[in-house]
Amino acid sequence: MHRLFTLSAVIVTVLLSAVLGAASHAATGKAVVAGGCFWCVEADFEGVPGVVSVVSGYTGGTVEDPTYKQVVAGGTGHYEAVEITFDTAKISYDEVLRLFLRSVDPLDAGGQFCDRGDSYRTAIFVSNTAEKASAEAAVAEAERSLGVAVVTPVLDAGPFYEAEAYHQDYYKSRDIVLTRAGPKQKRNAYAFYRESCGRDARVRAVWGDQAAFAK
Repeated sequence: MHRLFTLSAVIVTVLLSAVLGAASHAATGKAVVAGGCFWCVEADFEGVPGVVSVVSGYTGGTVEDPTYKQVVAGGTGHYEAVEITFDTAKISYDEVLRLFLRSVDPLDAGGQFCDRGDSYRTAIFVSNTAEKASAEAAVAEAERSLGVAVVTPVLDAGPFYEAEAYHQDYYKSRDIVLTRAGPKQKRNAYAFYRESCGRDARVRAVWGDQAAFAK
């Protein structure tokens, strides 16, 4: 009887762990978006309640596991993008997309702010019909809010390649680095870059009071 009770307890524990693990997994969602410089998108979304992690990377291209130099040089077809993992009990996919569109200039088809070229274009990458419907609805709602056509496309998701380690959490680091505007202390380089690139000023100009994250 004791052995039977022990075995039953073990079975219940295993089943409970499996159920809880499945529930935990089901409560996590992902969104892949491109919004120009991935440093900025990562910095914005890592502070959003309910967001678990944000990873900078590359997607949408034809070259397997590209490097940063390859992507920014052009020809690979990749976008600088981020993969946002979020707790669906705290924030929805729809809300992530709403914030994303209000953190970029969705009227610019040639890049974002001071960063020009195909790798800096905006896009929403979707993995299934539900995500596609949500993304298309988010774009349509953005168009109604702005009163003009939005050029941010909704694209089928492909492989997402994590960017080099030095790109992850770039805005938090403190080393001396060579930025797009010259050598800077890393603790100041990100803020300098963001301001000099005009990101927040343009987002405010496009979105007004609806602008998300604009400093």
